[in-house]
Amino acid sequence: MTEHQPVNIVMIEDDEGHARLIEKNIRRAGISNVIRHFMDGTSALEYLYNAPDGPAKNGPALILLDLNLPDMSGTDILAKIKAEGSPLKRTPVVVLTTTDDKIEIQRCYDLGCNVYITKPVNYENFADAIRQLGLFLSVIQVPEPENAG
Repeated sequence: MTEHQPVNIVMIEDDEGHARLIEKNIRRAGISNVIRHFMDGTSALEYLYNAPDGPAKNGPALILLDLNLPDMSGTDILAKIKAEGSPLKRTPVVVLTTTDDKIEIQRCYDLGCNVYITKPVNYENFADAIRQLGLFLSVIQVPEPENAG
């Protein structure tokens, strides 16, 4: 049996202010895991699938995914991660976005997202939602990628 690996958090968020707020409040919730931040889907997918220290080659991860990115939609990234045969198919994905459209929420769940969180517009509500997410992250179990081991 291999030694338990820490879970890397991969945050795909193009808004720098949101990214700082997410990280700050995850830290406030006591989460000390490595957080890798990407501002676009292309660099995030490159890391996820091809980097030597990325989840496809190096163990478990949890993905925080914004849907509104400059180069591709978050739903396209979600579909790729959760596709049949993807080494990251079991990787938990938390969609964290301003989009609260019921059809979009259903689509993300149909594609395989594990949790969908709408970013509150109010700063304090947003900070509180992220702290609660941090508490959630502190107790969940994350599977190894399918090809790891």
